[in-house]
Amino acid sequence: MFKPLVGAMFALSCFATAAAAQDRKPPYWASVVPNEANIRTGPGRNFPAIWQFRRAGLPVRVVATFPAWRKVQDPDGAQGWMQANMLSEARTGMVRGDIAPMRARPDGGAPVVWRAAPGVVGKLRGCREGWCDFDVKGRRGWIAATSLWGVAPNETVED
Repeated sequence: MFKPLVGAMFALSCFATAAAAQDRKPPYWASVVPNEANIRTGPGRNFPAIWQFRRAGLPVRVVATFPAWRKVQDPDGAQGWMQANMLSEARTGMVRGDIAPMRARPDGGAPVVWRAAPGVVGKLRGCREGWCDFDVKGRRGWIAATSLWGVAPNETVED
């Protein structure tokens, strides 16, 4: 008896999220939801898949929209189209460049609590004044925004 109600609530929440995402004007940041998501040459299933994201949580930059499709840019600069329902508004970041220190406070002189290798993906809990509260599977610390793909250097992000 509860299963149809739960299913209906889930469907409505997905619709609400997709509707909210459609109102956003590019460019904006998003993250990939499934572990596998096809990237296509155009906004439709009739366009060929050119590659596949194989990492849930990967940050992408949405650069264009077309009803239920989003043109995204990956950390390497490649662009392609994916279904909008495969994206989340949840903010994530990916370490780029060298190993990045995660500090106890948003200050270059603060003690290092963790070190994140290039390619590590984590949640952005908040960003301000060039620093982001970065959470990698429960290990949190402040990391310089310039060390991350998924946030602009001086962008403010609220969790």
